Amino acid sequence: MAGTLYLCATPIGNLGDMTPRVVETLNMVDVIAAEDTRNSIKLLNHFDIHTPMTSYHEYNKVEKAQLLTERLLAGQNVALITDAGTPAISDPGEVLVRMCLEQGIPVTSLPGPAACITALTLSGLSTRRFCFEGFLPAEKRDKAAVLQELSQESRTIILYEAPHHLVRTLEELYRVLGQRRITLCRELTKRFETVMPTTLEGALAYYREEEPRGEYVLVIEGKSLAQKKQEDIAAWEDKSIEEHMEYYRMQGLDEKAAMKQVARDRGLSKRDIYRHLHVE
Repeated sequence: MAGTLYLCATPIGNLGDMTPRVVETLNMVDVIAAEDTRNSIKLLNHFDIHTPMTSYHEYNKVEKAQLLTERLLAGQNVALITDAGTPAISDPGEVLVRMCLEQGIPVTSLPGPAACITALTLSGLSTRRFCFEGFLPAEKRDKAAVLQELSQESRTIILYEAPHHLVRTLEELYRVLGQRRITLCRELTKRFETVMPTTLEGALAYYREEEPRGEYVLVIEGKSLAQKKQEDIAAWEDKSIEEHMEYYRMQGLDEKAAMKQVARDRGLSKRDIYRHLHVE
């Protein structure tokens, strides 16, 4: 019978956020897979946990995942932890989880701290709908494609960024997204926790003068639906209503459905479109 993979959330700063269930599980499993064993040993020592550890990180995630699944298939229980927060979120743990599920190995998650959710709740921005992007791609072309996609995103956007890349990222966000509200969070749950609600322009001006320190979570206002609608309307202004109708006819819509879609695109009533087509 296969063992179980336990995804154990660890504190993102305040050790008081470690749950009793995670402590119990880390004591019970046969091995703990840790992103950085040198960092995690401090956590284990604090809670008097003596379970053996093995490294599991971005650079060995495929090979080590195969070894860990073999141990799980042999009946051992494995706990996965990251340096801080919930494993498998913007984290190599997703590879191990996928391999386990493909081989029918039980996987369970022990909920706890997550920097992205903590920052979102502190941001003062809409929490009803949001998207998590993690770190932007390092490759220039990939980053440009993601930023362009985010420029049309109406949900609240959550990003991670390192201090030495923060100003450049803010510059790119401001250039592509335009003026937006943003909340910058750092040192979450720690003594010097900082939550800074401002705008992209304001954040850029501030950090051009002040040196960024610590890892950042950026929570950015999505494009408003009203703004998105206005841009959609503007996109059709250089086309006649007849050309607009033809566009939808070519997609297989009948006359009635095409008029309805054209009216929606232009912010008009269907009656306005009908009058234009049949009176003028």
